[in-house]
Amino acid sequence: MVQHAFLNRVIPTYYRRWCLALAFLILAGCSGVDIEQYADREPKLDIGEYFAGSTRAWGIVQDYSGELQRQFTVDIAGDYDGDTLTLDESFVFADGETDRRVWTFERVEEHLWIGRASDVEGNVEARQYGNAFHMRYPLDIEISGRTIRFTMDDWMYLQSDGRLINRTAMRKFGLTLGEITLIFEQQ
Repeated sequence: MVQHAFLNRVIPTYYRRWCLALAFLILAGCSGVDIEQYADREPKLDIGEYFAGSTRAWGIVQDYSGELQRQFTVDIAGDYDGDTLTLDESFVFADGETDRRVWTFERVEEHLWIGRASDVEGNVEARQYGNAFHMRYPLDIEISGRTIRFTMDDWMYLQSDGRLINRTAMRKFGLTLGEITLIFEQQ
């Protein structure tokens, strides 16, 4: 009881509530969905088969409040050879900016891929079950002249019409500061 009275004088109630809410948000940001829960979902997604050949995507970037920040298209040339998938991605943003990323994925087993890209530090573990694909990786992004490292939490879901919906949460310190949404269509 003495400790509680002391805390009440030192840390006002609204600060304790704010700290409790912040701790809850951080813990909620650390928890995640288990991809294996999608194992029975149809249609089955195999990224090697889906991205072999040409794919086009349309995307948007939103900030933490949901405000639209950017729009873009991406054309992907996919080469699937044995257990190796190479994705050559060419981005064109609405403001005319262009970018390119090349991903290489090696199939380790039925549900596990290891991915690499020149602008992504280290190897990325990616899993696929049922109609879902998930990977999490660090990515440095320039914003207003500053480079910020985000954790990209990337989820893809194959739809019955063959389109693939991709949602990526851009996180920093466990908080979602932006989201990317893409719709992929095989060409």
